[in-house]
Amino acid sequence: MPDAKDPRTTGYFIGGASFVAPPLAPGLYVVSTPIGNLRDITIRALETLAAADQVLCEDTRMSARLLDHYGIRTPRKALHEHNERARAEGIAAEVAAGKAIALISDAGTPLLSDPGFPLVRALREADLPVFAIPGPSALLSALAVAGLPTDAFSFIGFLPTKAGARGKALAALAGRTETMVFYESPRRLDDALAAMAEHLGADRQAAVALELTKRFERVNRGALGELAAHFAGEETKGEAVIVVAGAEEPATPAEADWLAALEAALADQPLRGAVDEVAARFGLKRKEVYNAALALKAAR
Repeated sequence: MPDAKDPRTTGYFIGGASFVAPPLAPGLYVVSTPIGNLRDITIRALETLAAADQVLCEDTRMSARLLDHYGIRTPRKALHEHNERARAEGIAAEVAAGKAIALISDAGTPLLSDPGFPLVRALREADLPVFAIPGPSALLSALAVAGLPTDAFSFIGFLPTKAGARGKALAALAGRTETMVFYESPRRLDDALAAMAEHLGADRQAAVALELTKRFERVNRGALGELAAHFAGEETKGEAVIVVAGAEEPATPAEADWLAALEAALADQPLRGAVDEVAARFGLKRKEVYNAALALKAAR
């Protein structure tokens, strides 16, 4: 086990008052940090960052604003998409040796379109402890204020940057019935919304959340076609969160209608052809239609 840290270096400040963080058990601590407003940090996150032996930052310069604001002096090292795979094994060895290491991204919860997954996987494969220190998340914040269904949703993250690949990805999502959440760069927001209107439908309801928790926070809600027109050529700051309503559930066909169609199809087609035609036409499971066709034939 490493020597205990000097209590003078494990403190943090809130509003001018100083606090000493309790010691941490060895492990990797995945810490959520504010997505804009520094006051959204949790007490447990502050204690963890102050008591850790090291803080792994996506960008040490970005994280300095948060850590310095709260007087946290824990040593910092960069862990980003370009070095995380190479560093994962060494960090796992440090945890195995008894270190407590905190992982943060520039904002929000690590691993959600941010670095960290290779490291967490390496520790889990080595049967080493990983702890979640929950807190702010742009994904959940946008979902909470979008005014769209939250009972089922999918986090899609960033779409491909090239137009062809982006359109193909959206076309594959067009039939999904749950709410979908996307992240997007301010440079590509207008192109992304135009592609969504084309492939998901201009009338599909959506919301665009910008500058969440910051002074100029805004949420624009409307049909995708309207949002695409609104943001066409507009310069925005910070990453956007786009929340899109799912496709409407297909209407369930009346049983009497498809049975009548099946009976008519059986009059001049082989059983297999009639079943395939009716199942495709009414969006039914083939087995259900097949069983009904057998029953109709038996009743003749």
